[in-house]
Amino acid sequence: MEYNARNAMEWSRLSSRKVLGSVFCQLAQEKDFIVMVADVASSTSLGDFVSQYPERFINVGIAETNMVAMATGIAETGKNVFVMTFAPFASMRCFEAVRTYVGYMNANVKIIGLASGLSMGVGGNTHFGLEDVSLMRTIPGMTVVSPADCTETVKTIEKAMDFRGPMYIRLTGVNGNPIVYKDDYDFAIGKGNILREGERTLIIACGMCVNECNRAAKVLSKEGITPTVVDMHTIKPLDEELLHSLLKTHQNVVVAEEHTLIGGLGSAISEFITKNNYKNNLKCIGLPDKFGPVANYGYLQEYYGLNAKSIAVTVSNFVKENQ
Repeated sequence: MEYNARNAMEWSRLSSRKVLGSVFCQLAQEKDFIVMVADVASSTSLGDFVSQYPERFINVGIAETNMVAMATGIAETGKNVFVMTFAPFASMRCFEAVRTYVGYMNANVKIIGLASGLSMGVGGNTHFGLEDVSLMRTIPGMTVVSPADCTETVKTIEKAMDFRGPMYIRLTGVNGNPIVYKDDYDFAIGKGNILREGERTLIIACGMCVNECNRAAKVLSKEGITPTVVDMHTIKPLDEELLHSLLKTHQNVVVAEEHTLIGGLGSAISEFITKNNYKNNLKCIGLPDKFGPVANYGYLQEYYGLNAKSIAVTVSNFVKENQ
């Protein structure tokens, strides 16, 4: 894959889920894998892949749980299998199959949760993917990755080709995904990326919140607050080495995610802090424990305080409270 500003712009225009068709086409030239979907081929722009590699594509229809079971069987023959459907279906509807087949059998199946978080907007609460990380984290051996932008989505798929074992890839955002990474960079599953070096205050984010936190840091710098911003794309396993290093030098820790506050990245960081007896001040930004309104994506980001302006205010108030 070629990583440059032009490709980053093109991928951003497509959105994280629609970039999949292009990525699979390119990787199919040198990698052997199977793609399975539950009637979402058009949503992921797989048209060219289907026409060029029909023997590598299976559409099971609206039968997500069966898809996971079939994928496990195919993986047992030695194939690398990617399955795709919308995040609430991949995580909730399929949970027992994912746990018992993919997890328990340690199957080489990569589950891609499309349009997670609030990106389905007017589709409403039935189509929001806000509990998926919480569920997938509980499955032993499951790796959970939430890319920050389309470039990181491409990086994740590329690395997943050589990764053995169960993986859940959580895709957030809509068309015109903001760009976090314009050029090539070091990406490794299980290793977080420091995007901005600061002091005393640490902001950790995943998915679309990475861009918003990066922008919030620029606002905060005008107030004299210079946070370190980390893209923690791999939620399980966490980059413990990086966390140990940063928690020793940053007293205030803020975690932002487009997910319920229960069981997601914030919970994972909280568990790590408690387990290792750190005394850092912790603030988690995410969705409250209740169902919310139905609206377009931008409105929902603002409503839940997940845009740059709101995050900057939250961090500023948190720092002042702990001075």
